[in-house]
Amino acid sequence: MSEVARDALVRRSCELAIWALPAVAIYDLELAILRDAGAEPGTIAYMTAPMDSRHGMLTANDVTPYVFAGMPLNGEPHVIEVPPIGEKAQLFGSVLNAWQRPLVDVGPSGEDAGEGGRYLIVPPGYQGEIPSEDYIVVQSDTAAVHFSFRPVAINGGQMADQSTYSQSVSVYPLSDPDATWPYIDVYENPVNTLPVYDYTFFTDLNTAMQREMPLERDYAMTGRLASIGIVPGEPFDPDEETKAAMLEGLQCAYDYMQHGFESEGGGLKRLWDDRQHGTFNFPLEQAKKGLPFINDTGLMIDKRAYMYFYVTYLPKTLGGGTYYISGLRDSGGELLNGEDTYRLNVPADTPAEDFWSVIVYSMETKGFIQGKERVGLASPNMENMIQNDDGSIDVYFAPEAPEGMEANWIPTGEDWFILFRLYGPSEGWYESGWQLPDFEKLQ
Repeated sequence: MSEVARDALVRRSCELAIWALPAVAIYDLELAILRDAGAEPGTIAYMTAPMDSRHGMLTANDVTPYVFAGMPLNGEPHVIEVPPIGEKAQLFGSVLNAWQRPLVDVGPSGEDAGEGGRYLIVPPGYQGEIPSEDYIVVQSDTAAVHFSFRPVAINGGQMADQSTYSQSVSVYPLSDPDATWPYIDVYENPVNTLPVYDYTFFTDLNTAMQREMPLERDYAMTGRLASIGIVPGEPFDPDEETKAAMLEGLQCAYDYMQHGFESEGGGLKRLWDDRQHGTFNFPLEQAKKGLPFINDTGLMIDKRAYMYFYVTYLPKTLGGGTYYISGLRDSGGELLNGEDTYRLNVPADTPAEDFWSVIVYSMETKGFIQGKERVGLASPNMENMIQNDDGSIDVYFAPEAPEGMEANWIPTGEDWFILFRLYGPSEGWYESGWQLPDFEKLQ
């Protein structure tokens, strides 16, 4: 391979990886259920307890268990049956296409409005009869879809109530309602769903693309897949020289997305002018349209990659139940690191009607820091934490707990960031003037 050809292949691999990230990241959730939990295709993952550091998922929470699955439709409509609000739990979540575009939301904020319903997912090109009575019909433009729901406790519900309720979700092909998908507990069988930036990124992309027809908006990119050996119906087996160039391009893509994550106006935007904290940088018009990431000039590849580099399962309709505040930098504007000790003061009047939560994530993977006994703290833990005289809480972040502050400590040990979640944010909280203080780096 000439130097010119190699350089072109590196650049092309970089561009393709940035474009393909949403598809690879969502396919990896499906793959993890099979690979890590040992499940058969057509299995729903549920949890008997929330995720911990044994699990890998992009910016997951550690307070609510999940129920999720990848669904290759295989050309046939499938039904996702969602239960109505229960006595002790209710569902929130979304069904996405193979590019993470949300197709429909479920639960109280979704199409069934909490009354439960049968969501009929119709694959592209399906020519058979599509019943509409007693179904919420959802037309998919991709051959596979994916869903993730959170069973949230209500009326004093406990974790066992949430887990049991989640298993009332049912999936089956329209042609055979008795062929319901089985469940597997991925708390006891931990899964790592994080995208990995090694050669498996491209093998996963190949698997996803082998079952998908190109969408018209992607023609400029899908036409380039053959240059890295991804061709429909053909084996994917690039030679070692090509692999090396592809991996160099993949590193370029990761570095580019990481730069976008760390930079103002990339994946995040500043929330308050006099604070370092930020929030999701959703293009407002995209959020209103259900996040297609398409504007008048075309597919917003970079903006989309910046988002799905660290989040997944975005809802079709934003707002309502949770608000996310990000933290990457200390009060001096420096990125948070895994060697120093930091303090975050959480005010007593934090505007969360349900509860607040702060979780640490690896800057490298955007998932939990692995091997730690704790990944976050939340206001339900306050009875075990040391409170200040004014009712506020000091949360410490460090490789080792400050003396006497073990209950207020979240371990780090590598470069990190946080998401601070307001569950049930109070109406008008932003206009109230409340602000989350910056991280204070301790000497």
